[in-house]
Amino acid sequence: MIREINYWLSEHPTIVGFRWSHAKLFGSTWSFLISALSIYLFSAMALYAILSLSNRRRPIPLGPIPAIHSLLMAMVSGVIFLGILLSTVAEIRDTRWAWRGRTRNTPIQWLLCFPPGTRPSGRVFFWSYAFYLSRFLHLSRAYLAILRRRRALVARVFSHGALVAMSFLWLEFSQSFQVLAILSTTLAYAVVFGYRFWAGVGLPVATGSAPVVLACQCMMLFCNFFCHFGFIFMHFGKGGCSGIGAWIVNTMLNAIFLGVFLHFYGKRDYYYGSNRGRYLVLQNEIEEKKKIN
Repeated sequence: MIREINYWLSEHPTIVGFRWSHAKLFGSTWSFLISALSIYLFSAMALYAILSLSNRRRPIPLGPIPAIHSLLMAMVSGVIFLGILLSTVAEIRDTRWAWRGRTRNTPIQWLLCFPPGTRPSGRVFFWSYAFYLSRFLHLSRAYLAILRRRRALVARVFSHGALVAMSFLWLEFSQSFQVLAILSTTLAYAVVFGYRFWAGVGLPVATGSAPVVLACQCMMLFCNFFCHFGFIFMHFGKGGCSGIGAWIVNTMLNAIFLGVFLHFYGKRDYYYGSNRGRYLVLQNEIEEKKKIN
């Protein structure tokens, strides 16, 4: 059983012989990326405008659709996590940098810094491509949020689209440390969406999913910070890394994500804190009236 899983996720000829190609792979061209993101942004804003003009404030009932989407995202993320983990182990096993002396890089250094001139081919880039395609499934989460009238919709739409662009750049420019980024992201998504599915079908959970979501988002932010710090050290101290141009764009987008994250949770804490304050004031007034009567 374990051998079969390992074969289908890391040793299959399609995975081992993968090569990023504009001519042969779906969604691999710049024109496709720009067109897809333009259609996504336009349709999301149009849907939001229609709901706003209709003066509908209540969420639209979606039935089991959010739970089904969460289940799909959890399953896809879990498969990609396991696939890239097994593929990374296989790449390290086959290359043997540290003890054969082919290069001065160790496996940890390779995870943070692909050597300059690295081509987007092989096992880990196959799963990077799978991660890129899975971002389009994740885009539909923005439509669900709009229909359910969630807060911070503009930030959600932008962040989902930016993730698609980032994952495309990882492949196009063989960006370093993408293996660690994909591992942390897919692991977090498997947990978060698995939890949302569990809660969506009515199974018993703790009150609210915010602690789970917040913990996973903090984990991803910490991993990104560690990867960026390690990349800078390796690039300027060890002779350069692959994908420095994509790294600059990635860093700018991550800075925006961090700002949105802090703004959203800061505003959320303020909202609930102020509401709790009003609730306590009302409770005190009611108690005072009872004493007077």
